[in-house]
Amino acid sequence: MSEQMIQLQPYDQYNQELEQQVHPRDWVNPLPEGTYNLVVVGAGTAGLVTAAASAGLGAKVALIERELMGGDCLNVGCVPSKAIISSARVLSGLREAAKWTTGNIQEGKAQFAEIMQRMRKLRAGISHHDSAERFKGLGVDVFIGDGRFVDRETVEVNGVQLKFKKAVIATGARAAKLPIPGLSDVNYLTNESLFSLTELPERLIVIGGGPIGSEMSQTFARFGSQVTLIDKSAHILINDDAEAALVVQKSLEHDGVKFVLNANTKRVEQQGHEIVVIVEVNGLEQEIRGDKLLIAIGRQPNVEGLGLEAAGVEYQAREGVKVNEYLQTSNPKIFAAGDICSKYKFTHAADFMARIVIRNSLFMGRGKVTDLTIPWATYTSPELAHVGLKPAEAKAQGMEIVTYTQPFKGVDRAILEDETEGFVKVHVKKGTDQIVGATIVGSNAGDMISELTLAITQKVGLSKIAAVIHPYPTKAEAIRKLGDQFNKTKLTPFVKGLFQKWLKWSRS
Repeated sequence: MSEQMIQLQPYDQYNQELEQQVHPRDWVNPLPEGTYNLVVVGAGTAGLVTAAASAGLGAKVALIERELMGGDCLNVGCVPSKAIISSARVLSGLREAAKWTTGNIQEGKAQFAEIMQRMRKLRAGISHHDSAERFKGLGVDVFIGDGRFVDRETVEVNGVQLKFKKAVIATGARAAKLPIPGLSDVNYLTNESLFSLTELPERLIVIGGGPIGSEMSQTFARFGSQVTLIDKSAHILINDDAEAALVVQKSLEHDGVKFVLNANTKRVEQQGHEIVVIVEVNGLEQEIRGDKLLIAIGRQPNVEGLGLEAAGVEYQAREGVKVNEYLQTSNPKIFAAGDICSKYKFTHAADFMARIVIRNSLFMGRGKVTDLTIPWATYTSPELAHVGLKPAEAKAQGMEIVTYTQPFKGVDRAILEDETEGFVKVHVKKGTDQIVGATIVGSNAGDMISELTLAITQKVGLSKIAAVIHPYPTKAEAIRKLGDQFNKTKLTPFVKGLFQKWLKWSRS
């Protein structure tokens, strides 16, 4: 286990509680008896779901983790980031309210140490669900230590060999080391160290305008840091709908984030207490100075030290473990799930990949990862969520689409909450009401996208959504309004003429 993970910082009562749950120092590994139905290497989301469900179905299961059970999501990802995002959102709300009220609402000021303590407390509370003790109670043999394949059907952990009928590699990914000159000489932050901060950086430089970089830039700006976000692209969230991404970018600017875009990061230097990032924009170099640097770009699969060669498992250092559509590796006895083998590095993707692995590994199922419809969301304010095909992807498949857009400025609930920036955009296959993709940018977009995900997976057309009564006033009415838009397209001049003739006749 890495020193960074052992030395949870600060080592207060909440991090001690976390450690006791997900990497207890006094844990005694069980003595294996016979052959396991399933050995799972890695106790992040994919590994935990696989182990718990398989044991619940009666399988004899071993689960191996060398660092912290719960993986990135619990310890350095979804859970801590959303906890501090919620605090930042409250502070922002107080500041916005102070602009239009004459009451006694004071300017919200971040008590950063208390905010981070709250995060650690919440994280520790959630950690019980992912704990070694809980999984032992579920009937799983939990091994804390380094797991390594020694042959095609054996894993060794702390000198003890575990024989298996099937195995699952679920070791996840970590922040990648970027080849930026000078970066290795700077004490920079990644998502793995950011949540150990106890003092708010006065000036924070963020490299990477993806989901992590965008979320944390806005959050720390709301806390009071002077944040500069550097990205090589023309706008942030380059993998999302460009129009939606620009809505988010405008919001970050409103919160004080400064952008250096179309930037080539040349080098990083430590100059006394300052970190200096030298970038080139339009052929000109400029210096960006800060107190802390967050690297928020790139993920690297955890394939080292697993003995994959001995197991006959093909992999690449950057892409991870190679799997087929059934999530089976080049060794038919070994499967993989989660960030170690997927381009979709989301907790919910890992969860559903694990479900496929259970069926395919234990019950000779033929579930395909290619059948999954995976939505995603970025938890900025406003949120940005997407599911299904984007226009360029549809075009690449030779599919013609028609796009319907409902701005939130035409939705009463959004008007009442002064959250009119953003929209719901739905793509349907031309000539039909079949939804093939959707983007939402607005508050609670991550919740709203599920209605459209359900529509795609269950083949509910846009016209049918128009017939679904939505409570008034809610922002989800925007989705129903899109159904109305589609239905209006069916009122052709010919059909309208027939209606007019009928109504005229009915008056006579």
